[in-house]
Amino acid sequence: MNFDEIIDRVGTHSSKWDMMEPLYGVSPEDGIAMWVADMDFRPPQRVSDAVKAMHDHGIYGYYGDERSYRAAIQWWMQERHGWRIEPEWIFTTHGLVNGTAMCVDAYTAPGDGVVLMTPVYHAFARVIRAAGREVVECPLALRDGRYEMDFDAWDAQMKGGERMLILCSPHNPGGRVWSRAELQGVADFARRHDLVLVSDEIHHDLVMPGHQHIPMAHFGGVEDRLVMMSATTKTFNMAGSHVGNVIVADPELRARFATRMAALGLSPNSFGIVMAEAAYSPEGAEWVDALVGYLDGNRRLFDEGVNAIPGVASMPLEATYLAWVDFAGTGMERDEVLRRVQEDARIAANHGPTFGKGGESWLRFNLATPRARVAEAVERLQAAFSDLQ
Repeated sequence: MNFDEIIDRVGTHSSKWDMMEPLYGVSPEDGIAMWVADMDFRPPQRVSDAVKAMHDHGIYGYYGDERSYRAAIQWWMQERHGWRIEPEWIFTTHGLVNGTAMCVDAYTAPGDGVVLMTPVYHAFARVIRAAGREVVECPLALRDGRYEMDFDAWDAQMKGGERMLILCSPHNPGGRVWSRAELQGVADFARRHDLVLVSDEIHHDLVMPGHQHIPMAHFGGVEDRLVMMSATTKTFNMAGSHVGNVIVADPELRARFATRMAALGLSPNSFGIVMAEAAYSPEGAEWVDALVGYLDGNRRLFDEGVNAIPGVASMPLEATYLAWVDFAGTGMERDEVLRRVQEDARIAANHGPTFGKGGESWLRFNLATPRARVAEAVERLQAAFSDLQ
């Protein structure tokens, strides 16, 4: 668990490092990749050992008998989240962007509205629009530098054509861990407007000290409309395995999802299943605990340095490893901010507008990289905005 190790990922077909120049104009030769949400850390050794065992066996046939895999998911959810699930509730999708798309396909029809609390993870809107559904943006309220839910305003927005709500919990990009009262409000809102509630909880293991994630499944009144989504991929840095879980307790919703899975002929690859089973283990839990402590140190270093720049504010990070930074206070036009970050500081960060309404003056920075890189990024940002000091 040497999170300080610098691992050269350039030229390895890494989206994060090999696509930063085409997308952001930042060369990997002297730039720092802080955009797409994967980490620059190796997963737990147990995961690598499981892949090696597959290699050593040398036959890569169809995967069968998922009992141990499903048991590992059950164990993790019970031990880490106090959530008891049954094996038959679990569907394995090609990652959770695919899981989201499958939910849109299974539970809505073309022209239906799908509600998002924006700004929020950009892939949601992308798959909704691609499926011919309407994105209904319900802006989060920015109060005292953090996001809060505004149910009164959202109630007024509803027109009756909405069929689904996608919740991001913990929130990406704002890093909020939603409170019990807020989550109960979400449950009530979904029931009030008769919405299928899809709760994407992919970041639920990456919660900073002093905060506690509460699974949406712990709230009453949504049992007949709730779809839960989780994955090993963000927690253990295995995004390339493209494996995620859609967990559906309600029999009717489960039957509808199963029908669409069968119609599209979807099934997971064996590498992803083997890696996920290895990760959801006591060894994996120990690794995650160490990871969160390290990320918390990166968060403190980054926030202290960035918040020292006049007019720049990093939203307090309660979960995830994604810092959400507002440059509005600089008074600069967006193009000038991007020029300084990408050309002067040579940092590739996600552009705020891609996350929807409310993201216009923001950038998202990935802090899941060795601390030396975070420190270097802070120095570069301070230098790029040194005239504001």
